[in-house]
Amino acid sequence: MKKKITVLPGDGIGPEVTKAAVSVLDVIAEKYNHEFEYTYAKLGGVAIDEYNTPLPEETVKVCKESDSVLLGAVGGYKWDNLPGHMRPERGLLGIRKELELFNNLRPVVAFSSLSDSSTLKKEVIDGVDLLILRELTSGIYFGQPSERRQEADGEAVVDTLYYKRSEIERIVKQAFELARVRRKKVTSVDKANVLESSRVWREVATEIGKDYPDVELEHMLVDNAAMQLIRDPKQFDVMVTENMFGDILSDEASMLTGSLGMLPSASLSSDGPGLFEPIHGSAPDIAGQNKANPLAMISSVAMMLKYSFGLQEEAESVGNAVNTVLEQGHRTGDIAKPGEKVLTTTEMTEKVIEVITSNVAKTVS
Repeated sequence: MKKKITVLPGDGIGPEVTKAAVSVLDVIAEKYNHEFEYTYAKLGGVAIDEYNTPLPEETVKVCKESDSVLLGAVGGYKWDNLPGHMRPERGLLGIRKELELFNNLRPVVAFSSLSDSSTLKKEVIDGVDLLILRELTSGIYFGQPSERRQEADGEAVVDTLYYKRSEIERIVKQAFELARVRRKKVTSVDKANVLESSRVWREVATEIGKDYPDVELEHMLVDNAAMQLIRDPKQFDVMVTENMFGDILSDEASMLTGSLGMLPSASLSSDGPGLFEPIHGSAPDIAGQNKANPLAMISSVAMMLKYSFGLQEEAESVGNAVNTVLEQGHRTGDIAKPGEKVLTTTEMTEKVIEVITSNVAKTVS
């Protein structure tokens, strides 16, 4: 198999974890006889510095011409004072919109070997395996108007939460399809007691649920969902929600794994390249120090292999390697307990590659 991959290292620790991911992809290509061709482009703060825009046209072009896109991270203190349309995050929102990446998959799996890294009790998080689907290309992050206004009695501000019914339908349908091959339960998260958009969301989820009689549907208000994720996360299978709620809940859910550095994500369209990225930020305070945890980025590679390329065996090889290195006790600083040896980004990546290489050799023999 030959595939074109656009690599967007981005800002902060993005280049470090992206380098780790490409190293893993190279090993997969070598061991399974594939060919991955990489094109590097700029997005976010580094693009602002060079092109005076967070999303250059050339970046959009090469992404659309690729089979898949790998993204490190965007943002940092350096660009915090820029106006909204020039912030690095606008580049991320823009590429999602350009590629029509409406379906954001964020798996949350609690590794038993990391149970002590979470601030929650072991019995609460052991066995957690849930999937958050976040609608990614509409809602309050994209609605217009979004602006500051000067009114007669002083400054005011407005952001608009906007959805088409069709945009809600397509993400909710994806949730039911995925639940069918998991534990057959969908939790639709909204704020229907306050927001008209959420009342429509709930209506759509109920209508679509009738087409999936084998899948249980429950509705849950977002504030209750935030509490339930901490109180009893094992009750959830597939959660589906709008853009901002999904952004917040998935970051909260990262603490079930002990670190934001452990969660990958996939952003998919109906037809076109997917985008794969860790959900952690750019962590500028440790950028360039070889301290970042690469496992979320490496797990994003596993999602790319599975969802973009249909390479199930290769995806499992990467996922199993991540689990194995954790079981072996290898840790980066964010998941290490006091007194444990702390590996660098490079060292943790090498451990993953060693396991992949060893497992593939055993399979071949």
